Order: sequence, then structure tokens, then C-alpha cells
Amino acid sequence: MTTTPADTPTSDWLRLDQQICFSLNAASRAFGGVYRVLLKDLGLTYPQYLVMLVLWEHGELPVKKLGEHLRLDSGTLSPLLKRLETAGLVRRERSARDERSVVVRLTDEGVALRERALDVPRRILGATGFDIDEIRALRARLDELTGALDSAALEQA
Repeated sequence: MTTTPADTPTSDWLRLDQQICFSLNAASRAFGGVYRVLLKDLGLTYPQYLVMLVLWEHGELPVKKLGEHLRLDSGTLSPLLKRLETAGLVRRERSARDERSVVVRLTDEGVALRERALDVPRRILGATGFDIDEIRALRARLDELTGALDSAALEQA
């Protein structure tokens, strides 16, 4: 059971500045603004950048597995992949082993884009004003928060 701070009246709980979800959303939107500028030279949107990060890390993947890494359903992921394919960065092909599965792989151009993207994380770190240890600690806490919320959603379903 969650306890409430003694100095925070229950009526204040509905104030916008008391909502962690709003703080996280505002931070996400602020990140989006910085990423928009940094990714412009790469010709990527932030969601496309996330797709490329997964493919640079894991290589060829089925769409379903790619969606699992990104926490996206195929309806959201398919248009992203189509745009990346049109840009010549990825190829989508039916799996030879299972025709129901579509596999995504980087093109040579997609592989080469990785080199140009290497500076993005450093510039994001600089934009935060945090040092690397603070970023790692924040990420760990956010991962814990995500896990707790996932568990709570399963329990309430």
C-alpha cells in the first residue's frame, strides 16, 4: 500500500505539478525536441532512430522481435519500416523459414549511417547537463519504474 506524505493534502494530488506521469511526458517531449535537431542531419525521426539502434545492435530481426525490443505493435512499426525502406536504410523480406514472418535487415547504407550517428548519444548527454553516472542511475530507476508499472498493469487486467 502506498503511503501519502503528511505534508501533502490529498486535494493537492490532482495538481498537474504533482503528477509523475506529466513530468515524464514533459521530459520525453523535451528529449524529442533535442533529438529532432540532432537527427535532422541523419534524415531520421526519433522513432526511426530507435529502430535503427535495435538493428545496429542486433542485426537482422523478425518484425515481431523488433517490436518487442521497442515496445511497439506491428501497426505502429510497419509504417516506420516502410519509410526506412523507402529511404534505402532497411529491407523487409518474408522469412524463408516461415512465410508468415517478415525479417528486417539493414542495407549497406543503413550500416554506414551508424558511423554518422555515433555522436548523437554524446550530444544528448551534453544536453542533459548530467554526467554519465547520473544518466545510468536515472535509467536504472526508470527501468525499475517501467517494470513496476508493467506488473501493476498485468495485475489489474
